[in-house]
Amino acid sequence: MKIVAADFIKSCQAREQFPHHDLSEVAFVGRSNVGKSSLINSLLYRRRLAKVSGTPGKTRILNFFLVHTADPRLRSFYLVDLPGYGYARVSKSLRAQWGPMIEGYLTGRPCLRAILLLVDARGLERPDWTTFEWLNEAARPPIVVATKVDKLSHGERRNRLAAIAETLSLSADRPLIPYSSITHEGRDELWREIRAMLGSMT
Repeated sequence: MKIVAADFIKSCQAREQFPHHDLSEVAFVGRSNVGKSSLINSLLYRRRLAKVSGTPGKTRILNFFLVHTADPRLRSFYLVDLPGYGYARVSKSLRAQWGPMIEGYLTGRPCLRAILLLVDARGLERPDWTTFEWLNEAARPPIVVATKVDKLSHGERRNRLAAIAETLSLSADRPLIPYSSITHEGRDELWREIRAMLGSMT
């Protein structure tokens, strides 16, 4: 995928702040510190477009990025970075605000066309598969991306990825995509999945 331009548009703390447009959106969902911002930067061939932090729970709002490509079937669309789930140190009141906003976005946003669920390649945690099940039932089946594969040894990789695919009942028709934001492994495959998902709905 050739990216012509990619820009941060706005951060939103409430549904009424979401951008108004007729373009498709791709949402990034995952637990805190799974690497959503790093993956967005890698996917868009940028270094600092999405702010990366080593502190879990840094993304506390929905961030919208407008992407323009050279693909005639997919000229423009939005990537949306959602707050990470499972970070206990965030206040209860803030988590209470996130819940309805995020659930409303994932189930009621008309222009949302694809959801990427990011999980750590080193292993699932309970919130990962409960989120996976909820997305399948309440929103739409997600594209599952196993991040940080560069942190696995060659010997660990096959077993860890196979365990994730088996737990989530993934298959060749619905593959698990290994991804490294360091080496950019998986970038082309993930773009193919996104293009197929959005292209089938245009």
